[in-house]
Amino acid sequence: MISVLINAYACNPNWGSEPGMGWNWVINIARHCRVFVITEGEWKEEIEMELLKFSNKENIRFYYLPVSEKIRRICWNQGDWRFYYYYRQWQIQALHLARQIINENHIDIVHQLNMIGFREPGFLWKLKDISYVWGPIGGMNIYPNSYLKNLDLKQYCFVRLKNTINRFQIRFSIRVRKAIKRANALIAATPEVQSNLKDIYKKQTILINETGCYPQSNPDVDYNRFSEELFQILWVGRFFYAKQLSIALHSVAQLKDLPNWKFHIVGDGSEAQNSYYKEKAKKFGIAQNCVWHGKIENQEVHALMKKSQLFFFTSVSEATSTVVLEALVNNLPILCFNTCGFGVVVDKSVGEKIELSTPEQSATDFAQKIRELYKNRNLLIEKSKNTLDKVRDMSWNVKMEKLVFIYDSILKK
Repeated sequence: MISVLINAYACNPNWGSEPGMGWNWVINIARHCRVFVITEGEWKEEIEMELLKFSNKENIRFYYLPVSEKIRRICWNQGDWRFYYYYRQWQIQALHLARQIINENHIDIVHQLNMIGFREPGFLWKLKDISYVWGPIGGMNIYPNSYLKNLDLKQYCFVRLKNTINRFQIRFSIRVRKAIKRANALIAATPEVQSNLKDIYKKQTILINETGCYPQSNPDVDYNRFSEELFQILWVGRFFYAKQLSIALHSVAQLKDLPNWKFHIVGDGSEAQNSYYKEKAKKFGIAQNCVWHGKIENQEVHALMKKSQLFFFTSVSEATSTVVLEALVNNLPILCFNTCGFGVVVDKSVGEKIELSTPEQSATDFAQKIRELYKNRNLLIEKSKNTLDKVRDMSWNVKMEKLVFIYDSILKK
């Protein structure tokens, strides 16, 4: 059995996003390999409790390098650049611990797993005479300039600065270059990453989205909901500039002539952001159509997905997004932009996409797609049925088969 040492800073069995991604990768790798995991210690208790139920627990061992509560708060405050200083210090500690683990155990491969952002590749690439894998790698998206006009001055300056830094670091970061050059295999989370690594570094990569699904053996799907008179559209996300809730509201505002529809918004932001978007709905004349759920438990989100007819995802810049996969698991067709990792996942069989353009044109294009689906419920039923195959294609089992093939190929060489 292959022995793999994994660096996964964020790992939690009860969360989505980066922590959930880390957990799902390591436990599914452990179904095929012997796994040693270096992670931060914030969720040690949850990890140890979940491992008691894991059928392959003899294949997995966790090592914890906890940081202070202050650093954790900085970490989860997206956009706080101070995090990278502390994260780099943590990665140095992880390298020392990795050397200790390698001295005490037989390790075939070291794998830099997450956080998936390219700008911090850790230091496992410094380990010599051992195969090294990095990925899934994300974060190379450049925020589209045409969508900057929706942002306030502070956000505008932040995104322009981030785009500039991204372009520079993608090409010239010394550690990024060294990690890429050292890697025996690179895994791209999105087509943008795959394209950059090929064009800039002449490196071939394998495209594996960072998120996955657990298909149900006998899914109980209610296709009758798509024929109901009330048409329910669901939007889920933080009130964060990249999620583009303004475009979503502008889109559904163009449906005012249609009867019997509701727009469900799950998530929240600051007090100012909450007021801003609710006032925008009033200004558009759709306040009576909007249902503001705020931040709710994941199981409640799934319940909403099971009774909605369309999942409306308006993000313009991220990797694949766990919530897109959750919509598919709940057999809910998706409407989104044709970009990032989710642009690969969502095709005509399970949803509809529009191209990036401008906020105004996007709202018009989205509204037209929604109107077509509102009038053609049979098409929605067909797309919902196709999600069963898509979920199987996106399953953790399929992803791990690809990953183990990568491991085997490296070791044979």
